[in-house]
Amino acid sequence: MSDRRITKFFAELEPPEGMRAELLRAEIVLTVSPGLAHNAIVATVQDQIPRQDWRRLQTQRVAIPEEPSEPQPDLVVIERGAGPDDGRLMPAEVITLLVEVVSANSIHRDYSVKRSIYAAANVPGYLIIDPVMAQCVLLTEPTGTGEDADYRWRRITKFGDLTPLEPIGIELDTSEFATYEKVRPHRYP
Repeated sequence: MSDRRITKFFAELEPPEGMRAELLRAEIVLTVSPGLAHNAIVATVQDQIPRQDWRRLQTQRVAIPEEPSEPQPDLVVIERGAGPDDGRLMPAEVITLLVEVVSANSIHRDYSVKRSIYAAANVPGYLIIDPVMAQCVLLTEPTGTGEDADYRWRRITKFGDLTPLEPIGIELDTSEFATYEKVRPHRYP
């Protein structure tokens, strides 16, 4: 199936209740809706980003230029007044920061697939919040194209420490972030 047909099919797809769908490099990925710890972390992050300066959007799909991808990050942060006020997709070029909270089933996607997709789209900042390893990974300075794209700069902070988010000029308090129990540790970032 061509990328155009996949994108059209995806635009018309209605995932089953309790599931969310993303298009990642022409692959449709269905995941279970996130749990309470995940949602609490996203809400805590959103509450700390000044509303007067930034639009903080949850469940917002992102348009990735020149790639059959429509990811749905946990939080999309754009400058107030930037981007469209209507539509299904937020253009990647207006995004300042994307946030993903790792789940037990999204580790590889968040640390690898989405990392290269967001870098290829030239998104200035990508924050991975990892309740498995109790850490935040901020990636900045995107470089490259396609699957070879990556971020040049990485900062890792542990839960409980302040996490500087240079792209939006704040320090994130992570002291309330919960960790997942009974999830096997991994080796990322």
